[in-house]
Amino acid sequence: QVQLAESGGGLVQAGGSLRLSCAVSGRTFSNYAMAWFRQAPGKEREKVAALSGSGLNTYYADSVKGRFTTSRDNAKNTVYLQMNSLKPEDTAVYYCAAKQPYTSFLRDEYDYWGQGTQVTVSS
Repeated sequence: QVQLAESGGGLVQAGGSLRLSCAVSGRTFSNYAMAWFRQAPGKEREKVAALSGSGLNTYYADSVKGRFTTSRDNAKNTVYLQMNSLKPEDTAVYYCAAKQPYTSFLRDEYDYWGQGTQVTVSS
């Protein structure tokens, strides 16, 4: 069983930065593609970023491209989401997710999810 736990959320002013972490326990971490999704109140869960098992291939939603960066440390079984130039519209609960074997932006393809961490950006 694969378990994911996000951390690093909080309250930040517009223009600020936060770094989210997602610690993964269970099977061989590098075998899993990882992704970040977010869900704002009253909205559907949407894609944010995804990266391959090696971390060499990354993908971003247009809304965060150039501001967010995702990376992973396979030695630490952890994936990160560095969020810069935050905007109020980035306010949401952020989730990390895992799947095998290939990267995807399709929410329903992910088998494992964390509990989420709240990010609130004030204007």
